[in-house]
Amino acid sequence: MKRNRHTEEQIISILKANERGVSIAELARQNGVTEQTIYRWKAKYSGMEVSEANRLRELETENARLKKLLAENALDNAALKEIVSGKW
Repeated sequence: MKRNRHTEEQIISILKANERGVSIAELARQNGVTEQTIYRWKAKYSGMEVSEANRLRELETENARLKKLLAENALDNAALKEIVSGKW
């Protein structure tokens, strides 16, 4: 089964159609996704504009990068403490 990635613009337009009165079942059928996917999108993107969704994606990417840097720094710090203590 092929996975179809929808862009933020497409997701927001689908959710706006739901706000205009189109049923979730109809939207799911038209866009080839499950109703659960629409509900998940609704929880994440409800009330957003496209620019806000793009900013959210950028912030999530930056947050992941910073978490990775913090983990690497903590690992280096632990290694240096072990070397200094002389337990190797």
